[in-house]
Amino acid sequence: MTHDPSDSSSATIEPRGAGSRRANSLSLRAFAPNAITALALCFGLTGVRFAIGEEWEKALAAIIFAGVLDGLDGRIARLLRAQSRFGAELDSLSDVIAFGVAPAMVLFLWSLQYAPKFGWVAALALAVCCALRLARFNSRMDSDFQPHKSAGFMTGIPAPAGAGMAFVPLYLWLITDNDLFREWYVVMPWGLGIAALMISAIPTYSWGSIRLRSSWRMFALAGIGLLGAALVTAPWPTLLVICVLYGISLPLGPISYAKAKRRSA
Repeated sequence: MTHDPSDSSSATIEPRGAGSRRANSLSLRAFAPNAITALALCFGLTGVRFAIGEEWEKALAAIIFAGVLDGLDGRIARLLRAQSRFGAELDSLSDVIAFGVAPAMVLFLWSLQYAPKFGWVAALALAVCCALRLARFNSRMDSDFQPHKSAGFMTGIPAPAGAGMAFVPLYLWLITDNDLFREWYVVMPWGLGIAALMISAIPTYSWGSIRLRSSWRMFALAGIGLLGAALVTAPWPTLLVICVLYGISLPLGPISYAKAKRRSA
């Protein structure tokens, strides 16, 4: 409750520093989503540790699990009504490390270090563009004018999706055991393209832009269950199919956004 300073009858005197202590404290309700965010950060960095040991499947699994955790923390925060500025900042820092720095390091250690020139620069591009995307998102967080967000779309591909898409050559290498997909001249342009998509201004689908008819909801639940089973049974082909479908959706995003904009107008 707030009080008007001019109303002396309702004013209360607080001990010095009490307000700052409350502002700096972390409520128990907000602890769970922030703990999940910190766990996602740790899994992202653990992926780098596995990449240093050339345990590529474990490196991918750690970063992908970080993506799963990243999808949970915000929803749990909204469910518990525990959103906070601290949580938003921690989430952005975690995303930069788990989906920018970690994938860049994995791709560099796996392929780009063998490029005669600019291999490290290409890896840096992925991390830098991820950071720029999140900085743009944070700078617009309090803005009233966000046309893509108001229509249920995002601007550019999100950081977790960018990390997953950047690993497509690695998925193909694990599936086919063909060293062509590990060549730097294949990985470098692909990684640069994904980096550019992260900072692009194209509208992309978000969960808010997807509407399911009531008659399709049972099929959607069954599909999610089958998808989970496929990820456990054959993770790399399944992730490759998901990336292909997401790539197909990218040109459709601007078309759907234009239709949504016309409807709102």
